[in-house]
Amino acid sequence: MSPTSGTPDPGDGPVPPPSPPPEPDPAAGAPPWHDDLVHEHGPGRRVYYTAHQRRMDITALGQLALALPAFLTSALVVLLVGVLLEIGTGVPFWIPVALWAASGALVFHRPTEDLLARYLFGLRRPMPQEAARLESVWREVTAIAGVEGGRYRLWVEESDGIDALAAAGHVVGVTRYALEHLSSRRLAAVLAHELGHHTGGHAWSLLLCHWYGLPGRLVRRVLRATALSLVTPVRCAAYLTGGVLLLALGGLDSTAARILYGLPLLLVLPYLSAAVGRRSELRADRHAAVLGFAPELADVLETLHADGPPEHESVPARLLSSHPDVPTRLHHLRRYL
Repeated sequence: MSPTSGTPDPGDGPVPPPSPPPEPDPAAGAPPWHDDLVHEHGPGRRVYYTAHQRRMDITALGQLALALPAFLTSALVVLLVGVLLEIGTGVPFWIPVALWAASGALVFHRPTEDLLARYLFGLRRPMPQEAARLESVWREVTAIAGVEGGRYRLWVEESDGIDALAAAGHVVGVTRYALEHLSSRRLAAVLAHELGHHTGGHAWSLLLCHWYGLPGRLVRRVLRATALSLVTPVRCAAYLTGGVLLLALGGLDSTAARILYGLPLLLVLPYLSAAVGRRSELRADRHAAVLGFAPELADVLETLHADGPPEHESVPARLLSSHPDVPTRLHHLRRYL
C-alpha cells in the first residue's frame, strides 16, 4: 500500500484505462493531499469483518476502575436528590437513581451522540466534497481493520491544526486542516489511530467516566459559585458552609477511594489515571501501526513535534498529562517501521 506517484515513469508505457490518470503538478494547483490510496486487491476486493467489532482492553477497564470513587460520590448525590424529591413531591427516591444509572446507555444513542458532537465537542457535519474524501479514506481503513465503517459517524472540526478525536460510541472527528493538507495515507493513519480508540473501548469508557462523575462535579461548582456570588457579611458564613460541604464531599471521595483502593493508592490516583490515558494513546498508535500505517503516523507525529512549541514541562506535569510526549510515541512506533 503506497501513494500513487506524481510523475509517471516513461519506461512504463501508456497507463491502462482502469488506472487513475497521472497526478497533476502541485504547482499547477493540485491540492497537497492529491494521492489516493492504492490497494493490491483492487476495487472489487472482498472485505471480511472481524467477529468482534469492538472490545474492552486493559486501559478501558483501568479507566472504569479508577473512576469508581467518583461514581460512588455521584451516586450518593443522586440518592440525596431522590430522597429530597420523595419528601417534597412523593416521587419514590429510587426513580431518579434508576434513571441516572440507566442514562449511560445514551452514549450509544445516535441522536444523543449527534448532540454531543455538535455542542460538546464543537464538530460539524462534513461538506459534500469533504465527505467524499473522508468517507473514501475511512472505508479503506475500516476494510483493512475488518470493521464495519458504516456504524460510525464522521465529523469535522473547524481548526487550523492537525488533530482528530474518537468519542462516545460512534463519533470520529478530524480537523479541517488535516482533511485538506494531509496526504491520503497520513489521513488514513490518523483515522486508524482513532478507530483504535473505538475498537479498544477507550472512547465510550472515558465518556462514561465523565458522565457518571458529573453529579459530584456539578455540586462542587454550584457550591463555589454560590459562595462567590454572595456579598458581605453573608459571604463569610457562606464560605464556611460551602467549605464544610466541600470537605464533606471530598471526604466522600476520599473515603470511597480509601475503601476501594486503600490510602497509598489514593495518593497516586491522579497519576494512575493519567498513566492509563497515556497507555490508551500508545495502544491506539499500535492499532494504526499493525494496520500498516506506522510510517505515516510517525510522519504526522514528527510534523506535530516540529510545528509545536518546545516542550518544557516539569516532571509532575508530564506525569499528570493524559497524552504521552511525541518522542515516547515515536519510540514505541519504531518497532513497526
